[in-house]
Amino acid sequence: MPSHGLSSLALVTGGNRGIGLAIAHSLKADGHDVVITHRTGTAPDGFKSVLMDVTSTESVDAAFTQIESQWGIPDVIVMNAGITQDTLVLRMSEEDFTSVIDANLTGAFRVAKRATKGLLKAKRGRLIFIGSVVGSIGAPGQVNYSASKAGLVGMARSFARELGSRSITANVVAPGFVETDMTAALDVKRRDEIAEQIPLGRFCSAEEIAEVVTFLASEKAGYITGAIIPVDGGLGMGH
Repeated sequence: MPSHGLSSLALVTGGNRGIGLAIAHSLKADGHDVVITHRTGTAPDGFKSVLMDVTSTESVDAAFTQIESQWGIPDVIVMNAGITQDTLVLRMSEEDFTSVIDANLTGAFRVAKRATKGLLKAKRGRLIFIGSVVGSIGAPGQVNYSASKAGLVGMARSFARELGSRSITANVVAPGFVETDMTAALDVKRRDEIAEQIPLGRFCSAEEIAEVVTFLASEKAGYITGAIIPVDGGLGMGH
């Protein structure tokens, strides 16, 4: 939260591509020192980075220990890492369901819980969970993903109530359909069908989501907590 002249270290899980990388760039442009986590491969140039697998408590703890010893305590935590295993419910195995819950919901819990140790010492901080419009309105073929994103709302609001007295906020940013590699692979007819359901008539850019996250990380958003901020072009209409 650099506007107070304090150094701010921001952590973005799954920040090596897509929405996570856009968030990392936006936070950096706003004056934050940014650490991104990635599970495999190499991190983009220009960012501090650590390996982290959010499905492993040991991996999350080791990553935080490394960050804290090398760069300090992160006071902005963006829980962005997640997976999809989309399929119709009659074909969805229990493993398809539990693996998505473990990565998207329990993974966010692992990261937020570990981050809270440092935030309580600092008596300030921002927990920002990346949810989804489908957490509120559902989607065919996404029973597991929708459930995981809906769960983030209850989690964030509980963190907000539990940690608010220490000036720690917890909020959910809920994107709609975003221009990513995954949506780029959709055929034109399907893209048009989806766009017709969106009042603004288009998909969202990753940068538009990143700007909202950066606002929530700033001092300007100091009195916002327990909120769901939709960035969905009106698709969810406030659900």
